[in-house]
Amino acid sequence: MSQRTDRLDSQIRAELAELMHREMKDPRIGFATITRVETARDLGSAKVWVSIMGTDDEREQTMKALGDAAPWMRRQLGSRLTLRHIPQLIIKHDDSIEAGDRVLRLLREIEEDQD
Repeated sequence: MSQRTDRLDSQIRAELAELMHREMKDPRIGFATITRVETARDLGSAKVWVSIMGTDDEREQTMKALGDAAPWMRRQLGSRLTLRHIPQLIIKHDDSIEAGDRVLRLLREIEEDQD
């Protein structure tokens, strides 16, 4: 089952990324990237992790817009995927890229202090 869900996760991520970048017209959506998708074992829901670059207000607006668009994205997935039931989409903010960037900045500061 995990191999199937891994393939499904990858396919959902690719389709949602395509939808976000090519078909969504909401101006509230800023620079957002789908980093990963985790589908539940029963295929009833899928957590969609999104990394958003920008200010806190821009992140908040983008998350709201994506949450509002989740039913539309699910319908679009229904026409693109060959599944009997399309999972509910649960949009989550992924701050791992921001955390990694913060760590790199701290390491650079330490390196500069040593020089």
